[in-house]
Amino acid sequence: MAGYKTTVNSYDFGGRVALVTGGASGIGAATVELLHRCGARVAVLDQNLDGLDDDVLGIEGDVRRSTDADAAVARVESELGPLDVLVCSAGVGGESLRTVDMPDEEWRRVFAINCDGTFFCNRAALRRMIEHGYGRVVNVASIAGKEGNPMAGAYSASKAAVIGMTKSMAKEVAGSGVLVNCIAPAVVDTPILGQLSEEHIGYMVDRIPLKRLGRPEEVARLIAYLASEDLSFATGACFDVSGGRAVY
Repeated sequence: MAGYKTTVNSYDFGGRVALVTGGASGIGAATVELLHRCGARVAVLDQNLDGLDDDVLGIEGDVRRSTDADAAVARVESELGPLDVLVCSAGVGGESLRTVDMPDEEWRRVFAINCDGTFFCNRAALRRMIEHGYGRVVNVASIAGKEGNPMAGAYSASKAAVIGMTKSMAKEVAGSGVLVNCIAPAVVDTPILGQLSEEHIGYMVDRIPLKRLGRPEEVARLIAYLASEDLSFATGACFDVSGGRAVY
C-alpha cells in the first residue's frame, strides 16, 4: 500500500515475560509476534491455541473463569519467570442487536468475556506484579466504549467498563512500579468482524476519517510501547488508535 511504513520500531523486551490473552488471533496474535520478536518470553491464554509458535507457551483456558486466570499467571511464573507484562486482548463482538431485542444471555455472555475476563486477568497479574515491584498492563478496550455504537449495546458497555476499571486499578497501584493503561481501537480487520453484520461494520468504517479498517499490527505497535520500559509517566490512560475517529 502506498505510503505504508513496513519497518517497525524495536523495543528491548529481553529478559521480560509477557502474558497475552486472546493471543492466538487478531490483535492478540500480532502483539505476541511483536513482543516475541523484541526478545520477550511470551505466553498465550486462549481457548484455541492452534497456530502458536513452538517457542510460545500456550495455556488453554477461559477468561470467564477466575480460576483459569489465576492458574495461567501461576503457570507463567513457574515456567517462564516473574510476569512483567499483561495484555488483555481476549474479547467478543457480540451479536448485532438492538437493545429491545437483546436476550439476557447474550448481554451476560459479552460482559463475561470482555469485562469479567479482563478483570480476572488483571487481578491475578497485579497480585504478582505488585510483589515484584514492576509491571505493565495493557487492556484492549474500544472506541465503542467511549462513543457507543448502535446495535452493540453489550459490546459498547463492556468496553466502557474496561476503560473504567483500567483507570481505577491504575490509581490503586500508582507508585508500586506497575502501570495500567488501555487502548481504544476503532474497527480493526480481525476475525471478530465475522460476528458482526455488514451494516454494523459499515457504520464504524464510515466514521473513520482515514476511511479504512485498522490492521492488527498497527495496534500491536502501540501496545508494545505501552508494555515497554519506555513508558514511565502514563498510567490510567486510554490511548486511541482510531484512524481519527476519536474526538476525546
